[in-house]
Amino acid sequence: QLKVVESGGGSAESGGSLRLSCTVSGPQSTRYGIGWFRQAPGKEREAVSCISRNGGMTNYADSVKGRFTISKDTAKNTVYLQMNSLKPEDSATYYCAARNLILTAPFICEARTSDVWGQGTQVTVSS
Repeated sequence: QLKVVESGGGSAESGGSLRLSCTVSGPQSTRYGIGWFRQAPGKEREAVSCISRNGGMTNYADSVKGRFTISKDTAKNTVYLQMNSLKPEDSATYYCAARNLILTAPFICEARTSDVWGQGTQVTVSS
């Protein structure tokens, strides 16, 4: 069974940085693209950044462009979300979702119930 685990959340001050990790393990785990999503209390889940299976295609929400960077370590089958210049409005629970993709397909950055989701990691940014 595929397993998706996030780590790296925590607290930071406004303007600070955090790096989240998402590790996928299990059958055919290398066939999956990864998306990062977040949900703040009382708000809908929103897409943050997504990366294709081979790491060659990425996209970002407008709210994080220029501040967040998504990357993939293929050897470790781990995707990172480097978050810089954090703002209080970045505070949320961050979730990682894995989607089985063909090698050349982008990860369409929208939440799907068919994706395999992690348990989430909390990010809190203080002003």
